[in-house]
Amino acid sequence: MSEVYLNGELMPLEEARISVMDRGFLFGDGVYEVIPVYGGRLFRLAQHMQRLDNSLHSIRMENPLQPEDWEKIFKRLTGATPDIEQLVYLQVTRGVDWARNHLFPRGSKATVFVMAWIAKPKDPDIAKKGVAGVVLEDNRWNRCDIKATSLLGNVLLRQEAQDAGATEAILIRDGLVTEGSSTNPFIIQDGEILTPPSSNLLLPGVTRDLVLELARGSDMPCAERQITRDELETADEIWICSSSREVQPVTRLDGKPVGDGVPGTLFRRIDTLFQDYKASLS
Repeated sequence: MSEVYLNGELMPLEEARISVMDRGFLFGDGVYEVIPVYGGRLFRLAQHMQRLDNSLHSIRMENPLQPEDWEKIFKRLTGATPDIEQLVYLQVTRGVDWARNHLFPRGSKATVFVMAWIAKPKDPDIAKKGVAGVVLEDNRWNRCDIKATSLLGNVLLRQEAQDAGATEAILIRDGLVTEGSSTNPFIIQDGEILTPPSSNLLLPGVTRDLVLELARGSDMPCAERQITRDELETADEIWICSSSREVQPVTRLDGKPVGDGVPGTLFRRIDTLFQDYKASLS
């Protein structure tokens, strides 16, 4: 990571500074996006930028940059290594508030930060063996559809999963599956791919939407509907997905095997479709 973008300037990461009175630092008052880059091309950029706009609108902020300005920054930060998979992180906060008042400050200027880094190589063992998950109560706030920087609830749940020897927590609220601490979940039941419907209780995942698109395009039965805890715990297959993880099979849940305890047939099909999609971007 040679340089980053901060408030109109490119600079080395170690020189990037924000005010301690920035509302993102004081209140977590901001939103963010993470965008994969495959073969030098930004993965579903339009969908990520639409979600950014939706998040900003939900916290009553305007997008501080035009689409072409965002794309110019992204390409500048990722252009040095176009043949290596990367991740772009962008964050917009409400800016500096010298009064540290919970009310929105008048006339504040947004803080805009962007960085890119080389993605961790895909671990082939995950597709062969899967990962472990645990079921935890979703105790976060009621606006999980906003990709907000205030992620303490997610952090605590993810740490609890790791403390239990698992890769991810799959969350339950009022007896229904919502999402993972940093992923969207799917289950396979009787050959059908199921995922919870979009709502204020879960983030509308860009990778989630692509999985559904790929499945429907290949005539794989799928639906967005409520999933009960019992359906989760008796599923034939469980997957999790995100921009940084792609699609991963969960082969153990709360210490018990999912299905046969190995990645299932439908996971292998969807993973192949996903990798083919990535290759088409190069």
